Amino acid sequence: MKTASIIGGGAAGFFAAIRLAELRNDIKVKLYEKSPQVLGKVRVSGGGRCNVTHHCLDPIALVKFYPRGQKSLIGPFTRFGPKDTIYWFEQRGVELKIESDGRMFPITDDSATIVDCLVNSAQEVGVEINLQKGIEEFSPIENGVRGWKLVFLDGTEEVVDYLMIATGSSDLIWKQLRKLKIKISDPVPSLFTFNIKDERLTDLLGISFPNSKVKVVGTKLEASGPLLITHWGLSGPGILKVSSFGAKELHAMKYKFQLQLNFLPQFNQESLFIELNNLKYINSKKKIFGFSPFTEIPKRFWMKLLATSDIPENLNWADLTNKHFRKLAAELTFAIYEVNGKSTFKDEFVACGGIDLEEIDLKTMASKKYENLFFAGEVMDVDAVTGGFNFQNAWTSGWISGSEMGK
Repeated sequence: MKTASIIGGGAAGFFAAIRLAELRNDIKVKLYEKSPQVLGKVRVSGGGRCNVTHHCLDPIALVKFYPRGQKSLIGPFTRFGPKDTIYWFEQRGVELKIESDGRMFPITDDSATIVDCLVNSAQEVGVEINLQKGIEEFSPIENGVRGWKLVFLDGTEEVVDYLMIATGSSDLIWKQLRKLKIKISDPVPSLFTFNIKDERLTDLLGISFPNSKVKVVGTKLEASGPLLITHWGLSGPGILKVSSFGAKELHAMKYKFQLQLNFLPQFNQESLFIELNNLKYINSKKKIFGFSPFTEIPKRFWMKLLATSDIPENLNWADLTNKHFRKLAAELTFAIYEVNGKSTFKDEFVACGGIDLEEIDLKTMASKKYENLFFAGEVMDVDAVTGGFNFQNAWTSGWISGSEMGK
């Protein structure tokens, strides 16, 4: 009986193993995971709810959420996309729901639902799951034509017919691949939040804004979306999108740059200045500290903004001058914050970089240089913004690689 080894017990590895075992009962499928449990990222994704995919069903629209590999991914997503993912889980008794922003979760709101589905599906089709079994090195036998020799960290060895690498971001694996002359794009963090120490954000932990525009000064990097003040600085979809699309550029800056914020993107400085003057007459007898005229601006942030703008607490709206309004308009639509460092987004570490897509036949997820060698998931130079897109890449590449090994 032929054998296939899947290295990596994450989303991509499980999808490939299950698909291959479903297609071929004459191939022994073995899955190896170096940690004590499988599907670690699945467990923590979405705050423990598991953001399975995104309800963006058009491949051309879908690839726009992937900073690297956009055009290359249209074909794979046409072959197996979010619609197929939804059906795959439904066929196994897992119903997914769509949230207002398009993210999709199991109706149980529990990542264990997805973990159990994958583990049970793998066991049902005879996949052998091996825990705490990390790989140390692998080498092709006659360029992979006669299979692959594996050496594990515990000193054991194995010869297999097919090898699939689905280890995610792994320096050890990338080092092994470089030895095989497979080109690796240097990995750098992606999908991170910004560290900012600024009086304007102090003691405002948890305050959010429904729609803000963020821009990295001196670059073309910008995005819009909800914004969240954290104990270390700023987070939220807009920040995460900029960090994802600008992963390599921001790394080159050593994560030190200026961030321009517009908390009211329906205005620019001049139009907001005019609006504030209009509000002055409408609310002339109201205290400036007691009344925030914009529903998008939380009261605590409004009061902090007034304080840091040196506007006295006892003033009525009628008492404010054009100088006051110029200052407020600038702070609300063109505020500059100094970013000094980054933080990982929750527990979901994502890196851009990995196996250069030119090394991979994306119709099969196979190596172009070696036979019987396949790849899937984040070990490749593919990553996306938050919202279920990274998992969709895992499901897609895993399913395709499993299908092609099955041929």
